[in-house]
Amino acid sequence: MLVTILSTIFVIGILVFFHELGHFMVAKWSGIKVEKFSLGFPPTLISKKWGQTVYAIGVVPLGGYVKMAGENPGEEAKGEPWEFMSKPVWKRFLVIFAGPFMNFVLAAVVLAGIYFFRGKETDAVFIDSVLEDAPAAQAGIQPGDEIVEIDGVKIRSFMQLVEIVSEKIEEPVVVGWKRNQSIMTDTLITYKGYNIMPSGDSIMVGKIGITAKFVYEKQGLFQAVGAGFSQAVFYCKKIVEFVIGLVSRKTDPKQIGGPLFIGKIAGDTARSGFDILMEFLALLSVNLAVLNVLPIPVLDGGHMIFLGIEKLKGSPVALKTRLIAQQIGIAFILILIIFVTFNDITR
Repeated sequence: MLVTILSTIFVIGILVFFHELGHFMVAKWSGIKVEKFSLGFPPTLISKKWGQTVYAIGVVPLGGYVKMAGENPGEEAKGEPWEFMSKPVWKRFLVIFAGPFMNFVLAAVVLAGIYFFRGKETDAVFIDSVLEDAPAAQAGIQPGDEIVEIDGVKIRSFMQLVEIVSEKIEEPVVVGWKRNQSIMTDTLITYKGYNIMPSGDSIMVGKIGITAKFVYEKQGLFQAVGAGFSQAVFYCKKIVEFVIGLVSRKTDPKQIGGPLFIGKIAGDTARSGFDILMEFLALLSVNLAVLNVLPIPVLDGGHMIFLGIEKLKGSPVALKTRLIAQQIGIAFILILIIFVTFNDITR
């Protein structure tokens, strides 16, 4: 339990810190006065003023914020050059965009570090164990063998193998594997098994009775940086596909997780190893980046939409309109929080 709590605070703290750091750094570069930088929400636990800014740590570790002068819609602007609204639209846009962008950069850097120090998982799929009397065992597949082909498809990851085999329930699959440079092939009849989905539901799948052994290959510095960036982009694509699936109702909303689900996964990954926890952190960081640019008022994406409208019409969006939009956005976020919390509890 303690590992789960500490790993959750660590992961969320890192994500929030770098997100707000992005806003903070670009705001300072733009000449905007930053009144407060808080990691966590009030009540304030620790605070210290350094220069123009109060740096604080809040009791609630589920977020944070950067308070810039003249930023809030209801705040009276004095027209000072260091106020948020006194800056041109493009600078304000960069300040807002910097938070999600920093989360993407964090993910790419973390992944590059993992690939450089630990190595990147190879494309090969090696067998770690074979279930006794399972189809794989009956075919003669042994630990240490490499699965190279399923039904004529070259296998490059265990996930790819699972996707192909799981669709064949009590059906034949042609498996090719390598041992000591020798290629062997056999037809296996899958057996009926069950997988637990993130929603907590179990689905029937086909299995052949093997587990994979992860093999890592160390990368050079430039290789690792390139691989980290590519993997972060891959995460972005998958998350965008997931969001599109939710909107088009092709994805089950029960798969959405909240803080409790994040805490559980953080604890599980922490027990598996620090590198696995950091990979989870990178995935969450990309999640935060993508979800924050969604065009929902109160999120960064909503603010960027307002700035885009301001640029087109030549004047800021009316205060009343912004306030109504933000109230709708807050209501939506609250409903979403209730929904994901219910998902987490039932899961």
